[in-house]
Amino acid sequence: MPKTTPMSPRKRIALVAHDNKKSDLLSWARYNVGTLSRHDLYATGTTGGMLVEELGLEVKRLLSGPLGGDQQVGAMIACGQLDALIFFWDPLEPLPHDPDIKALLRIAVLYNILTACNRTTADFVVSSPLLSSDYDRVLPDPSSVIRR
Repeated sequence: MPKTTPMSPRKRIALVAHDNKKSDLLSWARYNVGTLSRHDLYATGTTGGMLVEELGLEVKRLLSGPLGGDQQVGAMIACGQLDALIFFWDPLEPLPHDPDIKALLRIAVLYNILTACNRTTADFVVSSPLLSSDYDRVLPDPSSVIRR
């Protein structure tokens, strides 16, 4: 029987956006401000500042992505402190911190965290009744990773 961890109706959501995607994330967040305001929000550097200043959302700001913010989000996932990751990244823009981005997406998938990397997926996520419900998230089986 797989191990699970409960997710409360008030989710802990990280919001991250690359420079070329910040306006897309801001537009999406503006449209969903009511839903987002009912959850605990975390965001990397500039993205967090935009969400606070332009939408008045309460956001716990982390470091800028290239300065360690992506790694802070990854650590929060590994420590069980996040339920969801909304990460609008730019697949056409090579960035010097690409390995950090890959590591963040890898850890989100490994820990079975709800992850949306574009507006359409994020729209489906926030419109799901599961977002505001109790939910038991299946945890990874560390012994299967160790055996390899």
